[in-house]
Amino acid sequence: MGHSIWQSMQQKGYSRRDFLQFCAAAATVAGLGQTGVAQVVSAFDKKEKPAVVWLHFQECTCCSESFIRASHPIVLDVLLDVLDLNYTETLMAPSGFQAEKSLSDTIEKNKGKYIVLVEGAVPTHDEGVYCMIGGKTAESILQTVTRDAAAVVAWGSCACNGCIQAAKPNPTGATPIYKLIDKPVINVPGCPPIADVMMGVVTHLLVLGTPPALDSQNRPQEFYGRRVHDTCYRRPNYDAGLFVESWDDEGARKGYCLYKMGCKGPVTYNACSVTKWNDGVSYPIQSGHNCIGCPEAGFWDNGPFYQHLASFPGFGVESTADTVGAVVGVATLAGVAAHAVVTNIRKRKVIAEVHAEDEKKES
Repeated sequence: MGHSIWQSMQQKGYSRRDFLQFCAAAATVAGLGQTGVAQVVSAFDKKEKPAVVWLHFQECTCCSESFIRASHPIVLDVLLDVLDLNYTETLMAPSGFQAEKSLSDTIEKNKGKYIVLVEGAVPTHDEGVYCMIGGKTAESILQTVTRDAAAVVAWGSCACNGCIQAAKPNPTGATPIYKLIDKPVINVPGCPPIADVMMGVVTHLLVLGTPPALDSQNRPQEFYGRRVHDTCYRRPNYDAGLFVESWDDEGARKGYCLYKMGCKGPVTYNACSVTKWNDGVSYPIQSGHNCIGCPEAGFWDNGPFYQHLASFPGFGVESTADTVGAVVGVATLAGVAAHAVVTNIRKRKVIAEVHAEDEKKES
């Protein structure tokens, strides 16, 4: 019989206090809040750790890099112990036949109970020869491993929507996971996804035994329910018509909105501006770079990264991925974009009039 998370932590010398702090952090990143801490404690204290298979296909391993750098909870001694990680090509010690045995044994001994985490797209052209492991195609491995899985999670934009591998002309036929298997897939997009978001999804599966609430694209609503634009600290500047016009202008130094520089925040659904990265230190927009929309399908083909969109869903903060959709540059939204442009022109006019009035009073 396997160990629970608490038993694993005890073996590493962690105290009960450390364990409870760990549970509180896990409940937070899972979106369970303080009321869910007791559930997490109970699950991590008693439940046997589920067996996990982590597959790697067409990707750069940035999802794994993100995951092992999660700030809450501590990774090096704890995070990998949350999962009974039986197979992952990039982190496991065995190789060759020993690695293959670890995979087959996990599937055979844990039918209907193990979790599959998939990183990377799967090539389908030319009989899948563009990604093979141990003489087997990525697609054949995927089909075999996911057949008896309790849950399947697609990590990152490569696994969720193909990412750069699927960019035009997509020579290898890179295909997202949900299009290849006949069972539900939890999509956690991003290039890479936020580490704490990944931990939150895993915690939810461990504690409740079910996926978190998902949107129409099978993304966790807790983390992909709002646009980056809606919670961005530069949003007031957007509403006031104050934009960065070039990377080194006064607007850039004052932290004005980056929309004109190509920011895709208005059409990108992710928790970057709330959860942030590196223990909540920053995220791309805060560091002065525009959002390139990496969690959204086809972001590599959605126009230049540094050119703003001709149209976008310009609705209020109550909009979600389900009610608006994350389609970029759709012609039917031209009226919305026009309204947004006119509104900003009016705002600029008002601001200019106020400045002129103030100068007049001062003189």
